[in-house]
Amino acid sequence: MSGDYSAMHIVGLGVASRAQLSAEAQHALMNCDQIYGSVRQLATIAHYLENHRTQTETTELPKLAELEQKLRRRGAKKIVILASGDPLFYGIGRWLGQQFLPSELVFYPAISSVQAACHRLGLSLQDTTVLSLHGRPPEILRTALKAKSTVVILTDKNSQPARIAQECSQAGYTRSRITVCENLGYTSERVRNFPIHELIDGQVTFDPLHITIVQVEGQSSTLPQFPGFADVLFETGSAPGSGMISKREVRLQILSYLQAANDDVVWDIGAGCGGVAIELAYWNARTTVYAIEQHPQRLQYLQENRRRFGVVSNLKIKEGRAPACLAELPAPDKIFIGGSDGELAALLDQAWSRLPINGVLVASAVMESTRHQLSGFAEAVVNARVESVILAVKRGTVSGNRLSYKDKLPVEIFSFTKTGDLP
Repeated sequence: MSGDYSAMHIVGLGVASRAQLSAEAQHALMNCDQIYGSVRQLATIAHYLENHRTQTETTELPKLAELEQKLRRRGAKKIVILASGDPLFYGIGRWLGQQFLPSELVFYPAISSVQAACHRLGLSLQDTTVLSLHGRPPEILRTALKAKSTVVILTDKNSQPARIAQECSQAGYTRSRITVCENLGYTSERVRNFPIHELIDGQVTFDPLHITIVQVEGQSSTLPQFPGFADVLFETGSAPGSGMISKREVRLQILSYLQAANDDVVWDIGAGCGGVAIELAYWNARTTVYAIEQHPQRLQYLQENRRRFGVVSNLKIKEGRAPACLAELPAPDKIFIGGSDGELAALLDQAWSRLPINGVLVASAVMESTRHQLSGFAEAVVNARVESVILAVKRGTVSGNRLSYKDKLPVEIFSFTKTGDLP
């Protein structure tokens, strides 16, 4: 343990009504000037402080903005901050790490509520998907629901088991089961398992301190299992799969060129009903996607598809006409231009100028005039690596025991990777 008490000491409490702390964590607790924690957290360490003659001040944890101010004004005070479970697993430790230098923080790990819940059920943690819905829209769950998977969920007042059951049902996973682990480590601990139909109406109540585990069964008719969303899954206002979206074969090539990575910012200019933006955000939870669209009806379908696929956290919709509205957006790492509304030349210049070194610009063309402009840009641009492909797709359908094919319009896709700044 570090003896440097200019640092802040973050003590994980594990999962118990009476915290069982390591010798190092106890030493930090007994030798500090001030302890921050919630009422419940402070109660779990009361037995350590009862017989210890100390001037330690215990303070109920304030809101994070206020806590940051207090910690920055701590001076020579020796500070301990209590954390539920493991401080660095969906805990306050991550937030502290974003506000302060590593040298200012000392962590004392403990078992998390997620680990405890898995142990109660005999689940290997590495075989589960862990998702936090604390302060996040419950629809995000849809991005984690996959056939024959187990999802361990940290919930809040807006994502109680009834809402989880509703999301599973709406996704088509009606055979799934939900286990709720309440008050883990307390004498009132309770573990109950339900088919989802028993929870949907919200009549079964649970203690606020709980973990929800979904064992996903069945096959969804609305959520994909693998990249390459079927076009018919998108709401476009036309016959299923026939509206303003990049079709599956083209969309996969676009996504392959973009190669979205963790923490990337991606612009989808002329997003239409959201084919590229939706699928990109669905498979890349740590990528932030800005879908830019001005057409009111397409915006309506874009919003519906965003909710349908649960990408409500990392897909941002920007209503407006490009390039005028682009100045308001965060700088991109990757850009896709799917529609330009006659502004392609200006879009290419502005988009390219906003990209960093190794940034990628992808654009698609169906009309000959668009192909001509993109070909001209490919020949003129410097300090760039250029790739292009023409996709001519035929789709076959069986009607009356006969297989027939229908030609789709050829689409040319260009990819420009920035290898240096323009002169």
